[in-house]
Amino acid sequence: MTGFDLTALLAERGGERYELHARHLNHQLPRMLHTLGFDRVYERAEGAYFWDADGQEYLDMLAGFGVMGLGRHHPVVRQALHDVLDASLADLTRFDCQPLPGLLAEKLLSHAPHLDRVFFGNSGTEAVETALKFARYATGRPRVLYCTHAFHGLTTGALSVNGEDGFRDGFAPLLPDTAVEMGDLAALERELKRGDVAGFVIEPIQGKGVHPTPPGFLRAAQELLHRHKALLIADEVQTGLGRTGDFFAYQHEDGVEPDLVCVAKALSGGYVPVGATLGKDWIFKKVYSSMDRVLVHSASFGSNAQAMAAGLAVLTVMEDEQLVAHARHLGDLLRTRLAALIGDYELLHDVRGRGLMIGIEFGRPTSLGLRGRWTMLQAARKGLFAQMVVVPLLQRHHILTQVSGDHLEVIKLIPPLVITERDVDRFVEAFTAVMDDAHNGGGLMWDFGRTLVKQSLQTGRG
Repeated sequence: MTGFDLTALLAERGGERYELHARHLNHQLPRMLHTLGFDRVYERAEGAYFWDADGQEYLDMLAGFGVMGLGRHHPVVRQALHDVLDASLADLTRFDCQPLPGLLAEKLLSHAPHLDRVFFGNSGTEAVETALKFARYATGRPRVLYCTHAFHGLTTGALSVNGEDGFRDGFAPLLPDTAVEMGDLAALERELKRGDVAGFVIEPIQGKGVHPTPPGFLRAAQELLHRHKALLIADEVQTGLGRTGDFFAYQHEDGVEPDLVCVAKALSGGYVPVGATLGKDWIFKKVYSSMDRVLVHSASFGSNAQAMAAGLAVLTVMEDEQLVAHARHLGDLLRTRLAALIGDYELLHDVRGRGLMIGIEFGRPTSLGLRGRWTMLQAARKGLFAQMVVVPLLQRHHILTQVSGDHLEVIKLIPPLVITERDVDRFVEAFTAVMDDAHNGGGLMWDFGRTLVKQSLQTGRG
């Protein structure tokens, strides 16, 4: 027996978490968390809730950026992982065919009956990399189109189709790819007429800013792409698996059948990293065209038993608990209640999204006093007001949310799909209290805004 005792190690060293991270990992993360007052010590989690060291309960409206679709520590997923470990399977021999990958592929494809095959990797960005490689090889063309403001991952291929310069700066040269505005069919057709486009990768709802594709755009884009012998690639890494009230977000629009679909995040159950690229039979057969090419695209940990077991458990829970319909119902309820507040608060400009993927956008007020405060924040850094809302939601109301992207006045809500109507009530009440504070000139909130301004002005000085 070894002397390793995880429980004892955490008891002894867990209190050093922020110091260890600052010393050995990304030193800017603990600095940012401390600035925002987000440097909590969470001790445990279950479902849609955290508890800190003092026993205080927090409502999670972030779901680990969408990873925790079932919430944390769902008992069915936990049991599946216990079972697969106890089975002592001969996993990852590389020269056999285990049953779990085939079973998970079969279950995934049942939700996209126009697709035929699946490649399993380890993350969303790997799923996108797979789609980019497959599209380029299958079409024999080099260029992939993407949308401005898109986010598809941060590895080099996925970064090439990232619509934000802040992520791309300093990492050139990237792949030969071109951005078009979401919804601009004329721009899409101009690029396709050049004859070198392999495909068009798109999020059915953009995570940055929570922007759904315009009605009819996906169907029209698909027709254009196929006319020019290019592929439609749907990035469902965040929007897939029930998040938007459909199993896949592209299914919101009739007649849309992407050639490749990327999924990850919630498929993991929050435990074992996994990504999957679903595609049409002819694409896979083109890539894996002979026995000599059997390993032309592979992943060392892809299709591992733990990830496959977690994925099978997740899909079973989604069916048994009818979470797709639940997400649609709760999302409609939450979005409707938030949209009803727009007339009450001049800083609140829009509420949009589908299912449990909702964006709350703030904008320039009309009254003189609020306009002066707003202008002060905007002059320092766009996006500070949204951060001013996120912080009191956590500090005073114990609700975790996020600003949906750098320099955006938008909060994104992507809670676990298992939240309840009681959680909707709690969020709406807390959000209303924060907006009351902002519009009534609440000192603490605007004082914090001034602190954020100072921090913003000091960025890059240390």
